[in-house]
This record gives sequence, C-alpha cells and structure tokens, in this order.
Amino acid sequence: MALLEQWQAIAYNEQADRGELQNFWTRYFALEKSVYEKLLEHPDEAVEGTVKELAEKYDLELMAMVGFLDGINDSLITPNPIETMEEDTMVSLAFDKEKLYKNMVDAKADWLYELPQWKEIFTEDKLKALYKEQKNAGTIRKEKKIGRNDPCPCGSGKKYKHCCGR
Repeated sequence: MALLEQWQAIAYNEQADRGELQNFWTRYFALEKSVYEKLLEHPDEAVEGTVKELAEKYDLELMAMVGFLDGINDSLITPNPIETMEEDTMVSLAFDKEKLYKNMVDAKADWLYELPQWKEIFTEDKLKALYKEQKNAGTIRKEKKIGRNDPCPCGSGKKYKHCCGR
C-alpha cells in the first residue's frame, strides 16, 4: 500500500472514535505549524530529500510527513508524486509563496496564514491583498438583471422591451 493511502486510512478513518480523531488532528496541526515555521524562515531555500530524510529533518513520524506533503503539494512549484510515494522517493518542498499563502487562507488555516514569518516575506499591504484576492475567488456575484421597463443598456434611450429585449 502506498504511503498516501496509509495516511488517508489513519487520518480519515470513519470507524475511529471522534475524540481520538480530534486529538490526532490537534497533534498533527501542531506538527504542521512547526514545519511551516521552519520552511518560512528561509522561503527561497529549495528543501529536497527523500520522504524519510525530510521526516527526520523536521522531527516528524513518517506518516505525519506524508500528511504534510499531501497538504503542501498544491502549493509547490513542481508537485511531488504523492500517489506513488514511498519512503525513499525524492521530494521537493520548493513552494510558490503567494500560492501557499492563498491555499492556507482557502483552507481557513488561520494558525498557518497568521504565522509571523509571513510578515518577513510580504508587506502588510501585500498580505491583505492576497487574503482579499483569495476570499473573493470563491465569491459568486450575479449582475443586476435588467427589467423589461428599464432603459436599454445599449444607450438607445428606449425601454429594454422595445429594443434589445425583443
């Protein structure tokens, strides 16, 4: 069984006790936060190695590293082969800074997008702009519908029903 499947079986186990699962995620999020703190200290450094080496480097169990790689994969410059990944698979943690920040906002992971290291990478205005851009990306806006008796938007001066609304 591939590492990702093992991780998903543990992390998304529907038969597990809710309290145990909640404790599992609480511990995982704390580990995840510590890895991001270290990564964001040197955002331009391309961290590479096998899954096992990176787990050791960041003081994580192998499965926690697999979960981390699964979470960060969409924010990487070159995605890792997470579906087929084994402990000796070479992976990279070279991430797109803007994409990572936006994905953290999208995931509602305030414990990650509010890390103080972001203030060293982006200005306060840039962080606000990225946050707003990501929040607006999921917002659907409907344009105001033109009523039949409204002036026609083509500028003819006629009612819409007698002009373009035919």
